[in-house]
Amino acid sequence: MLKTLKWIGATGVATLAALPALAQEAAATVAAAADGPIKAPTAEQMAGMVDKGDTTWMLISSALVLLMSIPALALFYGGLVRTKNMLSLLMQVFMIVSVAALLWVTYGYSLAFTSGGDSALAPFIGGFSKAFLSGVDATTVAATFSNNVYIPEYAFVVFQMTFACITPALIVGAFAERIKFAPLMIFTVLWLTFAYFPVAHMVWYWAGPDFLPDAPTDAGLLWGWGALDFAGGTVVHINAGIAGLVGCLIVGKRIGYGKEATPPHSLTMTMIGASLLWVGWFGFNAGSNLEANGLAALAFINTFVATAAAAVAWCLIEQFHHGKPSLLGAVTGAVAGLVAITPASGFAAPMTSILLGFAASGLCYLFVAFVKNKLKYDDTLDVFGVHGIGGIVGAIGTGIVADPALGGQGFFDYTVFPAAVGTYDMAGQVLTQIKAVGVTVIWTAIVSAVLFYALKFTIGLRPSEEAEREGLDLTEHGERAYNY
Repeated sequence: MLKTLKWIGATGVATLAALPALAQEAAATVAAAADGPIKAPTAEQMAGMVDKGDTTWMLISSALVLLMSIPALALFYGGLVRTKNMLSLLMQVFMIVSVAALLWVTYGYSLAFTSGGDSALAPFIGGFSKAFLSGVDATTVAATFSNNVYIPEYAFVVFQMTFACITPALIVGAFAERIKFAPLMIFTVLWLTFAYFPVAHMVWYWAGPDFLPDAPTDAGLLWGWGALDFAGGTVVHINAGIAGLVGCLIVGKRIGYGKEATPPHSLTMTMIGASLLWVGWFGFNAGSNLEANGLAALAFINTFVATAAAAVAWCLIEQFHHGKPSLLGAVTGAVAGLVAITPASGFAAPMTSILLGFAASGLCYLFVAFVKNKLKYDDTLDVFGVHGIGGIVGAIGTGIVADPALGGQGFFDYTVFPAAVGTYDMAGQVLTQIKAVGVTVIWTAIVSAVLFYALKFTIGLRPSEEAEREGLDLTEHGERAYNY
């Protein structure tokens, strides 16, 4: 014990003796800093600022968004097709996720989230400076929306990768049961390259946190306009919904469409898939805040209540229209609500989120139950009716529900961007949202049409009539989903 006390005393004396020298060194450092301009922290210093809680949340969110694709979307879509096409649908979704992940780390991340430099295309697409994840390692960081708060760049890369994986997988529902596997994979590669990556860049790329009230010179086109899309209403849902509509028109109707019954083979499976989508969507929306804070919690609760409202609304409409609500209607309404709240999730208040869910559900029902039948296009799983229309309603509605006068967040967290206080113009923001929707619709419609027609007139998109009647499980993959 005596030896321990002597060691502590000696150590304390040595430390006290060193204090004057330490104080002089600190003073010299401060003086040197005062003599010159304030410098940005180095990569090593920024790595030390990484928030472990935010990092954990982003990795969990990434896993939740992957859950949305496989198994959630695969089961949701799979249960809605006929038994003979179940396995092919599962295979399409699973492999689209795999292909998209490889494209993302090869060049997709770079095209979406790096500067286009001085090129005239800079507002539309990034460059190749981070192709093959060049310059990205365990020490590099990505900025969040708060000053001096960072997450590992790998966490940002993988989170955004899951968005790139699910978006083309959504498209296949529009022409399910009548598309060959090989051309679908080629379409996925080309569509991601020329549609998804540019739209993601236009909507989400920005130069840094100091972008308000003036737009940065180095930003994506729609971000520079001030368009709001918290988690992907334009990038994911309108993008996929319009591509699905174009695809179902060019691929053509299923054999026997309108003449033969094509009931879902397992609504139980569809309900499980929809429920997993709802769970995974919390990562999709709340994760898009990039931080585990109050805004993430806001996006979380908005996602919850808007979805519940849309499911209830769809059932009420069916009760009035058909005299009875259906499980298929309930889960379809829920997905419509999830889609609509996506761009508004971090901007709206819970009560206005409920109203947005009700509105989106009603408009999506109109397109699914009336417009599709009137125009006679074969959107097999209502990709356009739910994702396209729901995304448009949500994107435009974001301009309304984000208004601070309605409890919205305005642009972003006012504690981070105080310059935004008092500058919100609902009419102007809605107009900006409409312009952003228009650009997205035109861009993806043109790209999708060119790609579908090119594949149709070269290698072909559809299987033979005999193969389609037999089912794509056997003719495309030589397997059955069920061996009975």
